[in-house]
Amino acid sequence: MMKQIKHNITKNWRVLRELFYLRFHGLAVFRLDFFAPFFVDGSLFLIQLLAFGVVYSNVETIGSWGRGEMILYIGTFSLLNAVNMTIYFFGVIRIPHKIRSGELDLYLSKPVSPLFRLTFENISPGSIPLILMSVCIIAYGASELESELTFARLAACLFWIALMEILYYEMEVMIRSISLYTVSMARMEQLEEAGIDLCMKLPGIAFYGVYKVIFYLLLPYGIMATLPVQSMIGEMTPQAAAYGIGVVSLFSAITCAMWKRGLKHYNSASS
Repeated sequence: MMKQIKHNITKNWRVLRELFYLRFHGLAVFRLDFFAPFFVDGSLFLIQLLAFGVVYSNVETIGSWGRGEMILYIGTFSLLNAVNMTIYFFGVIRIPHKIRSGELDLYLSKPVSPLFRLTFENISPGSIPLILMSVCIIAYGASELESELTFARLAACLFWIALMEILYYEMEVMIRSISLYTVSMARMEQLEEAGIDLCMKLPGIAFYGVYKVIFYLLLPYGIMATLPVQSMIGEMTPQAAAYGIGVVSLFSAITCAMWKRGLKHYNSASS
């Protein structure tokens, strides 16, 4: 059993290394494709910051959170989104097209997980500056906090950022796995975009009642940046931690089941 797991890890690492090499080689050939994202993503990031500045310029607190916590929240959500854009977004977003065009057949015929290859074959180094900018915002927000930032809190925040990045990925794959069952999924993508856009502006502590059910459970974008910030500022409770881990585990199971069952019902568009 352990030998098989080690073999799979080694094989996936080799595939990942080759995908990175091919991607960077292709971007180096078409240099505009390499440098354009630096300008576009950086400009969008600055526009987003200006928008946040306008929205929160006359707001002193949201719930129990003040200026420092809100800056941390903005930086954390931006970091999650930047990692998403850099590593897997441009691969996952093409899943519906691959299914409709029949290109998924090529992935199914390869001796590696089709989802693994789809995920990592289109990394975008042009989004790396967004990661650096987001880290700067988080550092600035931490300096604005009234409470002391300890090593334990920082480590807990990094753990939750990693866990919420997994949830972010699962949500994207799950929504696009619907294309294995239906012809059009435009409404689901619009719902995803609206949910992310709202939760980038409002932290989870601002939701109550039915909105909390929606953005904490059904579309859990509300916890993605909220839990890491709560862990950093010392507001994380054992119940909240257990809930966050439970939500990630639940969506991991749902995403895996949807993808595997969808592949069984997949009929090539080229056949």
